[in-house]
Parts: sequence; structure tokens; C-alpha cells
Amino acid sequence: MMSGKHYKGQEVSCCIKYFIFGFNIIFWLLGVAFLGIGLWAWNEKGVLSNLSSITDLGGFDPVWLFLVVGGVMFILGFAGCIGALRENTFLLKFFSVFLGIIFFLELTAGVLAFVFKDWIKDQLNFFINNNIRAYRDDIDLQNLIDFTQEYWECCGAFGADDWNLNIYFNCTESNPSREKCGVPFSCCTKDPAEDVINTQCGYDVRAKSSEEQRTYIHVKGCVPQFEKWLQDNLTVVAGIFIGIALLQIFGICLAQNLVSDIEAVRASCLFS
Repeated sequence: MMSGKHYKGQEVSCCIKYFIFGFNIIFWLLGVAFLGIGLWAWNEKGVLSNLSSITDLGGFDPVWLFLVVGGVMFILGFAGCIGALRENTFLLKFFSVFLGIIFFLELTAGVLAFVFKDWIKDQLNFFINNNIRAYRDDIDLQNLIDFTQEYWECCGAFGADDWNLNIYFNCTESNPSREKCGVPFSCCTKDPAEDVINTQCGYDVRAKSSEEQRTYIHVKGCVPQFEKWLQDNLTVVAGIFIGIALLQIFGICLAQNLVSDIEAVRASCLFS
């Protein structure tokens, strides 16, 4: 009699349990996909057969982005998925704490970015210039820089002359490269009538006068163009970050509610 009363009064919410399970299995599968893409990219570049080459690249390897994001999504998805399905309070608590730490770090980064805007700008400049130096060292980095310059219609961190930092594009007399005093094709202004990209459009362009350069390439740097893009899309960017934050808070609350339900049911079983 008491047993029947217990199951009616105290039960784990199936809605919360399977909602957390379904939501996290998607995250877990996405994490597996990101990790798979990252490892495949490293295998194609021979990094997996020579792990010491990880430190050879002077700039940023975009593969790290896939591996870090994939790893975090894999761990979170696994903990939330298995924790909800097996009603494992340890995994659910780990999930909510891990998610809370990520939320706190995002919030801290947002506040610091707002307070130390000039410092962030200097760091962004330093980061871009480091990657300009390593432009030809890694195909993934090269594609990332080209995409950025094409998307924001920019060239270099603060201007085309930043490409002097690269050994292939600098204007020194000792530079034997055919790309000497030039810029990558992604800096070039595009003719809508052209179907095929002219990869040599940036050759010798910085040997021309400033006025002539404007005809052939984008002269604005990527840092000011990024700032302009942020200002123009501030509402969208803020909406995305707020949406992600609310989703994280919602996930933490659901996990905590499920933990409370599981512990209450177990406590009822002990005293029934």
C-alpha cells in the first residue's frame, strides 16, 4: 500500500528526463562530428603521424577550433545524455557545473571585452599579424585569412602594408618571390562579371601609389572592418549571445530539477 502511494506521489519527470536526453544526444553527435573533422584534417596534414609538427605553425591552426569546440560538445553531450537516461546524479551535476563554468567564462569575457576594448583591439592586431607571417605555412590558415579578407573586404590588420610582415609579400630588395610587394588575391576588389578568380591580381600592387591601390585592392584593414561589422550587426550579435546564455541557464535549471527529482525519489524509497 505504501509502495503504491510512493509511486504516485514521487516520480522522476519523464518530460524533463527525455528532453535533456534528446537535446544532449544532438550535442553529443555534433561533438563527434567536429572531432572527426578535426582529426581528419590533422591526418591529411600529417600531424597525427608527427605530433611535434603541432608547434611548427607560427600562426593559428583552425583545426584547433574544431577540436576544442568538438571536445567540449562531446563531454557536455555525453554527460547530459547518459546522466538523464541512467538517472545518474553525478553526471547531471557535472553537466550543470561544466555548463555553468562555460557561462561564467563567456560572461567574464564579454565584460572584459567591453571594459578593455583598446587592449582587445591591440591583441586582435597582434593575432592577425602573427597569422599574416604564417600565411603560407598552413593551407587551413591560408583559407581562413582569405575568407576573412573577402568577407569583410579588407586587407591586413590595419592596411595592405601589414603584408610586409610575410616573407613572400614584403618589399625588401632581397626578396626573390614573384609575390614581392604584393598582397593575396583575397585583398583584390572583385569584378562581378568575372567568373574565375584571378589569383595573381595582387601582384606588385603595393609598388603603386596609394590612389592606384584603391582601384585594385581593399585598402581598409580587417580590425576596423570587423569593428564596423559589429556596430552594424550589434542587435543580431547581442541577440545570438543572449539566446545562447538563456539556453545555457535553461539547461542548468533543467539538470538541477532532474537531480532534485531523482534524489527525492531515492529518499522516498529509503523511508518507504
